[in-house]
Amino acid sequence: MTEGLVIRLPRAIAERLKREARRQGISLEEYLVELLAGDLDPRERAREYIEAARGLLEEARGELEKGNTRQAAEKAWSAAALAVKAYAAWIEGKRLTSHGELWEYKRRLEKELGEWVSDAWAQATAMHVCFYEAWCAGQDVEEALKRIEKLVEEVGKRIPA
Repeated sequence: MTEGLVIRLPRAIAERLKREARRQGISLEEYLVELLAGDLDPRERAREYIEAARGLLEEARGELEKGNTRQAAEKAWSAAALAVKAYAAWIEGKRLTSHGELWEYKRRLEKELGEWVSDAWAQATAMHVCFYEAWCAGQDVEEALKRIEKLVEEVGKRIPA
């Protein structure tokens, strides 16, 4: 498992970051990746996105082991969203900024990678809902992670380091 970096911020700044991430409907991790990768060349942004997605999958597994189902679910969702964003950045140089654009681009992934992408995306979406509603169990997250990991890895294969 990769180690995360702990950064101490004044409470007001940390709360502002959390509020903005919530307002955009994304995780704090995904929001920070967006802030940091925003000015990069699209191909470099794609590489950053896919690396962040892989890291989030590791973190999701760690949260699951600790019994923190909600955090594991949100990290799984974020990994899937970043994989779709990575593909869009790599293939078209496009920056996806809304849930609607993620869904639209997911359809392109289905056409290019296969119908299994639809199942992986449905599982990821369920994990996003799980984070907010707290209804899923560890087994649900485990099953979703298998499909989301395939999505991240398949996209990653198309983005050379």
